[in-house]
Amino acid sequence: MLLLGRHLPHEYIVAGLAADAVALEARKATQAETAPDTRVPGQLSATVTVTSLHQWKLSHLPPATRPLPSVAPYDQLLRRRRVSGSGH
Repeated sequence: MLLLGRHLPHEYIVAGLAADAVALEARKATQAETAPDTRVPGQLSATVTVTSLHQWKLSHLPPATRPLPSVAPYDQLLRRRRVSGSGH
Protein backbone atom coordinates (compact mmCIF):
# COMPACT_ATOMS: atom_id res chain seq x y z
CA MET A 1 0.00 0.00 0.00
CA LEU A 2 2.78 2.41 0.86
CA LEU A 3 4.51 1.95 -2.48
CA LEU A 4 1.37 2.73 -4.50
CA GLY A 5 2.16 6.43 -4.20
CA ARG A 6 5.15 5.91 -6.47
CA HIS A 7 3.00 4.65 -9.32
CA LEU A 8 -0.52 6.03 -8.85
CA PRO A 9 -1.87 9.57 -8.41
CA HIS A 10 -2.92 10.57 -4.88
CA GLU A 11 -6.62 10.83 -5.82
CA TYR A 12 -6.75 7.19 -6.93
CA ILE A 13 -5.11 5.97 -3.73
CA VAL A 14 -7.55 7.94 -1.56
CA ALA A 15 -10.50 6.59 -3.58
CA GLY A 16 -9.21 3.05 -3.14
CA LEU A 17 -8.78 3.48 0.61
CA ALA A 18 -12.31 4.85 0.92
CA ALA A 19 -13.70 1.96 -1.11
CA ASP A 20 -11.84 -0.55 1.07
CA ALA A 21 -13.19 1.08 4.23
CA VAL A 22 -16.74 0.94 2.89
CA ALA A 23 -16.29 -2.70 1.87
CA LEU A 24 -14.97 -3.61 5.33
CA GLU A 25 -17.86 -1.86 7.06
CA ALA A 26 -20.35 -3.56 4.74
CA ARG A 27 -18.86 -6.96 5.59
CA LYS A 28 -19.03 -6.20 9.30
CA ALA A 29 -22.67 -5.17 8.95
CA THR A 30 -23.45 -8.35 7.03
CA GLN A 31 -21.77 -10.47 9.69
CA ALA A 32 -23.67 -8.65 12.43
CA GLU A 33 -26.95 -9.31 10.60
CA THR A 34 -26.24 -13.00 10.04
CA ALA A 35 -24.92 -13.68 13.55
CA PRO A 36 -27.29 -15.83 15.59
CA ASP A 37 -29.17 -13.70 18.11
CA THR A 38 -32.68 -12.99 19.34
CA ARG A 39 -33.73 -10.55 16.60
CA VAL A 40 -36.84 -11.04 14.50
CA PRO A 41 -36.00 -12.82 11.20
CA GLY A 42 -35.88 -10.41 8.26
CA GLN A 43 -35.57 -7.33 10.46
CA LEU A 44 -32.43 -5.22 10.17
CA SER A 45 -30.46 -4.34 13.26
CA ALA A 46 -30.68 -0.70 14.34
CA THR A 47 -27.19 -0.72 15.89
CA VAL A 48 -25.16 -0.98 12.67
CA THR A 49 -23.27 2.22 11.89
CA VAL A 50 -20.73 2.98 9.18
CA THR A 51 -17.73 5.09 10.17
CA SER A 52 -15.05 6.30 7.81
CA LEU A 53 -11.59 4.93 8.44
CA HIS A 54 -10.27 8.46 8.99
CA GLN A 55 -12.90 9.22 11.66
CA TRP A 56 -12.25 5.89 13.36
CA LYS A 57 -8.49 6.50 13.52
CA LEU A 58 -8.99 10.02 14.90
CA SER A 59 -11.37 8.77 17.59
CA HIS A 60 -8.84 6.17 18.78
CA LEU A 61 -5.82 8.47 19.02
CA PRO A 62 -4.61 9.60 22.44
CA PRO A 63 -4.93 13.33 23.16
CA ALA A 64 -2.07 15.49 21.90
CA THR A 65 0.00 16.63 24.87
CA ARG A 66 3.31 17.56 23.23
CA PRO A 67 4.10 21.26 22.86
CA LEU A 68 4.20 22.75 19.38
CA PRO A 69 7.66 22.73 17.80
CA SER A 70 9.71 25.89 17.94
CA VAL A 71 12.19 27.21 15.40
CA ALA A 72 13.67 29.76 17.83
CA PRO A 73 17.04 27.93 18.13
CA TYR A 74 17.40 28.00 14.36
CA ASP A 75 16.50 31.69 14.23
CA GLN A 76 19.34 32.36 16.68
CA LEU A 77 21.77 30.53 14.41
CA LEU A 78 20.71 32.66 11.45
CA ARG A 79 21.28 35.90 13.40
CA ARG A 80 24.92 35.09 14.10
CA ARG A 81 27.33 36.87 11.77
CA ARG A 82 30.64 35.51 10.63
CA VAL A 83 33.62 37.58 11.70
CA SER A 84 35.95 36.24 9.00
CA GLY A 85 36.87 38.57 6.15
CA SER A 86 35.78 36.14 3.41
CA GLY A 87 32.86 38.31 2.24
CA HIS A 88 30.43 35.45 1.61
